[in-house]
Amino acid sequence: MTDPYRVGPPRTDRGRLLLVLALGVAVTVFTATVPLLRDWFDLRVYHGSVDHWLNRGGRLYDYRVPGTEYGFTYPPFAALVMSPMALVGLRSAVALTLLLDLAALAVALHVLTDGAWRRYGWYGGALGACLLALYEPLRDTVSFGQVNLLLLALVLVDARLLATGRTRWAGVGTGLAAAVKLTPVIFIGLLLLARRWRAAAVATGVTAGATVLTALVAPDASRFYWTHALWDTSRIGRLDYVSNQSVQGVLARLAQGEPSRALWGAGVLVVLCVWGWRARRAVAAGDWPAAFALTGLTACLVSPVTWVHHLVWLLPSFAVLLRAGHTRVAGALYAVLCTSVVWLWFDDASGIDGFLGANAYTWVTLGLLLWLPRRQTGAARRSLSRSASATAAPPTAAAPAIAAVSRQPGPGAGAVAAATGVVPGPGAGAAGDGGTSDPTGETRPATANPQSSSARASS
Repeated sequence: MTDPYRVGPPRTDRGRLLLVLALGVAVTVFTATVPLLRDWFDLRVYHGSVDHWLNRGGRLYDYRVPGTEYGFTYPPFAALVMSPMALVGLRSAVALTLLLDLAALAVALHVLTDGAWRRYGWYGGALGACLLALYEPLRDTVSFGQVNLLLLALVLVDARLLATGRTRWAGVGTGLAAAVKLTPVIFIGLLLLARRWRAAAVATGVTAGATVLTALVAPDASRFYWTHALWDTSRIGRLDYVSNQSVQGVLARLAQGEPSRALWGAGVLVVLCVWGWRARRAVAAGDWPAAFALTGLTACLVSPVTWVHHLVWLLPSFAVLLRAGHTRVAGALYAVLCTSVVWLWFDDASGIDGFLGANAYTWVTLGLLLWLPRRQTGAARRSLSRSASATAAPPTAAAPAIAAVSRQPGPGAGAVAAATGVVPGPGAGAAGDGGTSDPTGETRPATANPQSSSARASS
């Protein structure tokens, strides 16, 4: 007998459409009132810099966004890749960036879900889009006009190639991403850690080749970046700014300024040791998605500056959690990263509440690094399978019907899958480990009003 008061997901197309429209309105209201609006600030940096460099004969790293002290902070190869923006106006650059972000997000979700998102049709896709729109790092990436999604897609393509044994081109995406921005260099470290020498050589060669090519095309910009801009920490922004959700950001807020370099170095060393241990175990189990997810988490923690929008590198971790069946954990952590909670301590991050709240995203990242589950090795899985077979109850007449229903995913699972990663599929257990530097810099102006849409800076 069914409970007449129980409310479940809509079963008709009309009901589903109404739910999607209601969620769309709620997400729109939330986005218009709660999140911080970025006004394409980083894209203004990119567009203005390449225009100043290529159209006006100025030096790439001399450009500053009018009214601010912030300019281009990436390697010159990034400016070379962005040079087509010099041919169009800012509005056209915004439109092209949005299209590239959508394409990169589609590639990333396809890799993270192993194509499973297609089984849920328009309804699951719409619910997933609503959930993704709430994710603050993704919101910031889009509204800043940042490059994070493109780099994430490049690296995930390499993860897919390695996981499926198609290693001929593995390393190309990672190499290009590392040439554009230094953060993805750690993924070359993962390839070395996994003894994937060919892929590591390809990635290193692509990065070096792109850097040398840029030095030939733009020698002055290359010389200035590698000898001066890279080492000029004043170009990055304030380390204690609440958006810096790295280990160094936590220490800087505790010190209320410049943290101890020795203490930061020790913290980074500990994080790298944990990453090396866990990533090697994931690779040994053939679990490349978990290995790449752990590496993305580590990149965010050890980078001198990890602005909130960099945390799109956490999306693979949510995919791994869902694959392992930890739906509630994934939902809770994802919800924290949708709240913009760290900005409550924009003015003052002192005290216990400041230590916990202003660094909330760092604690999520650290927790995922320590407890992210991975697949067991083949031998361990076979052992569990034999144990389950030996103790399983005899089949009943209802077993075929139950199995048939269990293979039909519900719309709620589709929404979570589309938003944060992999659908828990047959055989995807919750096995675990025994437990359930970006000096290219981001810029950020000092402002007394964190809700201002024109006073945010990052690049």
